[in-house]
Amino acid sequence: MSAARGQSWGRYPRVQQTLLALGDRAANLPTVTDTLLPHGNGRSYGDSCLNPGGTLLMTRPLDRFIAFDPASGVLRCEAGVTLAEIIELALPAGWFLPVTPGTRYATVGGAIGNDVHGKNHHRAGSFGHHVRRLELLRSDGARHLLDPRDDSGLFAATVGGLGLTGLVTWAELQLRRVPGPWIETESIRFDGLDDFFALSRESAADFEYTVAWIDCLAKGRQLGRGHFLRGDHAPGNAQAATPSASPRRSMPLVPPVSLVNRLTLRPFNTLYYWRQPARRQRHVSHYQSYFYPLDGINHWNRMYGPQGFLQHQCVLPPEHARDATAALLSEISRSGRGSFLAVLKEFGNRPSPGLLSFPRPGTTLALDFANDGPGVFRMLERLDAIVAEAGGAVYAAKDARMSGALFRQAYPQWQHFSRFIDPRFSSGFWRRVME
Repeated sequence: MSAARGQSWGRYPRVQQTLLALGDRAANLPTVTDTLLPHGNGRSYGDSCLNPGGTLLMTRPLDRFIAFDPASGVLRCEAGVTLAEIIELALPAGWFLPVTPGTRYATVGGAIGNDVHGKNHHRAGSFGHHVRRLELLRSDGARHLLDPRDDSGLFAATVGGLGLTGLVTWAELQLRRVPGPWIETESIRFDGLDDFFALSRESAADFEYTVAWIDCLAKGRQLGRGHFLRGDHAPGNAQAATPSASPRRSMPLVPPVSLVNRLTLRPFNTLYYWRQPARRQRHVSHYQSYFYPLDGINHWNRMYGPQGFLQHQCVLPPEHARDATAALLSEISRSGRGSFLAVLKEFGNRPSPGLLSFPRPGTTLALDFANDGPGVFRMLERLDAIVAEAGGAVYAAKDARMSGALFRQAYPQWQHFSRFIDPRFSSGFWRRVME
């Protein structure tokens, strides 16, 4: 056990907390005088993975595989196993993650606690849809074996429950069959938001993976222009060689100022938009570059400088998605702030399994913003106001500052969920939104 100054992947906020590594899933929870919170590989962006003044249960040492059936694709592993480790084990046998977020370095426990989603939500739903069973250890020593048929409500509270219902010690997942590591992709350059929504509707029925990169600084008739990416798993013989899984580049240190700023953003967005000369371009991508482009830069979060960054990811209901997305992008463009990677995607209609799950029918927009002082927080409040007026939600796993009022509006089952919180578990996020 050690006291340490901690931070999330966004490197904001920074808090003092106690770290306690867990290495035995059969052991009871430690006896401490403060509150507890599970912490995997630290890839959440805000304060949902922080426990200021309390104890973090570091679950990364719980990294053992328990069972894997290469005939059925059913995998059981401890909560600290990363998605990268699952792919390394399962892909040679013809299996892949049914749902994956934008980093393969998240742990299974974190993927469950945040009910993560990917580019195929319209087909496969969220990560929680593919959890067959899990074990939840509560602070009273009780171990609950939970599955989606659980009528107590504890499974639905734990999936997307931000680690507040107890410690997930292991989970059993259903993987999906794939022919190999390659993705057949098509990149379509489009001129504005109406083109995005048309492409999204057109692509949903025929492509498993859909997502768009947006030029977040474009204005006027070009507002919302970008590249629409759609793809499917390619035949196993699509390419002959598999690239190294090691990061190709690294951000070796924290620069004195953010490299993502008004001087760099506009030329980058313009050049990136025109990077492909043809309006449509087809190619075959390795799964690493397709699903995890930022994983190719080790410590990429350092590029935002010493104050870190804040991500704003929201989902907007279908009936207001077009106008609210335009309002968000207009506000961002006016501010001159933004990120190199602005992502726009439509979720499907499959109901999420968790009481606090973020995915729901609608359009989701995600951007990173350098923490350049009070101005960025005022801008984020303006974005929140647009989301609230549209009846949308902000993603708790990416948040470090939304108001309790917005959280309670966006997650109407929060009171029902609070009945399942383990009395010894807490987080900076939960205390903040419950003030």
